[in-house]
Amino acid sequence: MDKIILIASIMFLSASLSSKIAGKLGLPVLLIFILIGIIFSSDVLGIIYFDNYYAAQFIGVIALDYILFAGALSIDIKEIKPVYKQGICLATIGVFLTAIFLGFVSHKYLKFSLSECMLLGAIVSSTDAAAVFSILRSKEISLKNNLKPLLELESGANDPMAVFLTVAAISFLNGENSSFHNFIFLFIKQMLIGVLSGYLIGKLAVKVINKIHLAYNGLYVVLTIAIVAFAYSMPAIIGGNGFMSVYTAGITMSSLKFVHKRMLIKFHDGIAWLMQTVMFLILGLLIFVKDLIPALIPALIITAILIFIARPLAVFISLIPFKNSVREKLFISWVGLRGAAPIVLATFPLLAGIEHSHEIFSIIFFVVILSVVIQGTTIPYAAKFLKQAAPPVRDSISPFEFEAGETANKLFELQVQECSKTVNKKLKEIKLPKDSLITMISRGGDFLIPSGDTILEECDIVFVLSDSVNENSLKNIFEP
Repeated sequence: MDKIILIASIMFLSASLSSKIAGKLGLPVLLIFILIGIIFSSDVLGIIYFDNYYAAQFIGVIALDYILFAGALSIDIKEIKPVYKQGICLATIGVFLTAIFLGFVSHKYLKFSLSECMLLGAIVSSTDAAAVFSILRSKEISLKNNLKPLLELESGANDPMAVFLTVAAISFLNGENSSFHNFIFLFIKQMLIGVLSGYLIGKLAVKVINKIHLAYNGLYVVLTIAIVAFAYSMPAIIGGNGFMSVYTAGITMSSLKFVHKRMLIKFHDGIAWLMQTVMFLILGLLIFVKDLIPALIPALIITAILIFIARPLAVFISLIPFKNSVREKLFISWVGLRGAAPIVLATFPLLAGIEHSHEIFSIIFFVVILSVVIQGTTIPYAAKFLKQAAPPVRDSISPFEFEAGETANKLFELQVQECSKTVNKKLKEIKLPKDSLITMISRGGDFLIPSGDTILEECDIVFVLSDSVNENSLKNIFEP
């Protein structure tokens, strides 16, 4: 037991510390996690022998639940409202078309049957925004025109569709539910139960959190961990899509106010990174190097079809009803990175006893690697080339958490910018909106307690407590 704990700690320390190196080298951090898993595997250092696909799938399903919930909980409902229709189309029609196009085109070049190619397409049909935004943050690039919330919504909402397509393809290969009518009925049933269950669980969860008044703040973390597990398992048992339920519950909760919301969002963001780290380390451990060489050429073919044919066609067709520019569609096509979901889904055919499932797993490994390397390392350049890059958004530096409660008050964090009329002015000379109060100032990393005679300097960060309707007025005061 002691040795297992020591080895696990070394792996996670290596993964955490290597993220800094990955950022400086311009490499996606998830690629480093996979390489660490391979290094510790039986084929390289021989420290860990791991080939338990059932355990990998079990851990993967749990991991995917918490990754989906964290992404949904951190979504700003105001940001996704303008793009929710595009996001839903990409997450459903886009995923379906990606799987279909990839299956049909790859069948011409691979030795697999058409059904097996469709299964392969279903497994890699969903995207991973966490990988995208970790790269954008490391390069200090933001995106224009609501692209960030659109990609976040797509990547979070498209995993349930990919899971359904994978299970349906496996059922078809095994001779179960092969009727098209059964396919449509099952899809509607799973998604409806998933969405309704997630909505009800999310609403109920917020009521419980607000009214239960737990004696210890840390127990709210335990409570939300249990809520996520319940949101997945209960709908899944009654025939719904558990992943859709988890994601819907997260979005429902993000749209409502509840106690310790910011703390819980940060906690689940950390849990999501833990789960992604676990999944990519496990993928590295599951791979046997001797099985990779035969999978390289098919994986190159699949990746090329996915990046240059299937994904762009799916994006352009899915967004036909909307007014997205060609540049936006091209960028959305390019950032379709593959991540944690294909790792989990690649274990499904293995446990179902599908022919060529081990070959499919090895191919998925290479596809994820190639997608992360090819697309991941070039996303910043694609954003600039397609003119979708925007100045980076400054992260919050507030030293404390502010719970808005039932009031409309909000703590604004505003920077005194160059050419602002407030530079070199005393606070008492600045006319703020009614019932607004400057509570603190950050200058050069230090926090100052303000008074009426405090003089503002360029680059100061001013914390203003005010009504949320005053946001634009406050920005106009401190910006140029």
